Amino acid sequence: MTSGLSPEDRKRVSAAIRAAEATTSGEIYCVLARRSDDYFFASSLMLTLGMLAASLVAALVADWWWVDVSPVSMALAQAVAFASALLVLRVVPGLRVHLVPPRLRYRRAHDNAARQFLAHNVHATQARTGVLIFVSLAERYAEIVADSAIDEKVDQSTWNDIVARLVDSARHDRLGEGFANAVESVGALLAEHFPPGATNPNELDDHIVEI
Repeated sequence: MTSGLSPEDRKRVSAAIRAAEATTSGEIYCVLARRSDDYFFASSLMLTLGMLAASLVAALVADWWWVDVSPVSMALAQAVAFASALLVLRVVPGLRVHLVPPRLRYRRAHDNAARQFLAHNVHATQARTGVLIFVSLAERYAEIVADSAIDEKVDQSTWNDIVARLVDSARHDRLGEGFANAVESVGALLAEHFPPGATNPNELDDHIVEI
């Protein structure tokens, strides 16, 4: 995925949100996360398990070749390797996410999307028609979280199609374009089911939030 948004991208997304919300009483909110977890403990665990497995293989090979390795030497080598690995994880935090299973990465990103949905009051719009468009870069993850009033009117496959196009844009370094297109698609769905009312108040900010 791309590394982030340019100032022009931010303006483009904000303009797309304002244009979309002019056609509906619903609300659209966009969040871009650099990562959804620091993964230090999870990556440390995976690294430790890998090192233990490597130590076992090394011990078996040494035994096969009749190489005498004392338990103390083996323990010291493991301790040095483990300390060195932790230092690398501290110094290069971007490496951590690549050491944890994809399922865990997606779970953490999904949980973050749910937190953002609640933290920014997307669930608290008057008509329960708020929609969150969420991307987490480190996990290469995107999700749309829709409040109950709109979610019950739109099939999940429709949300999935919008997410797939957003992910494809991000993969080709067009994240700003992807967000703007996703906003336009979500806005069309909201306009279809929830046209603007007489007052049409703006209940959520119209800019993308980066965390």
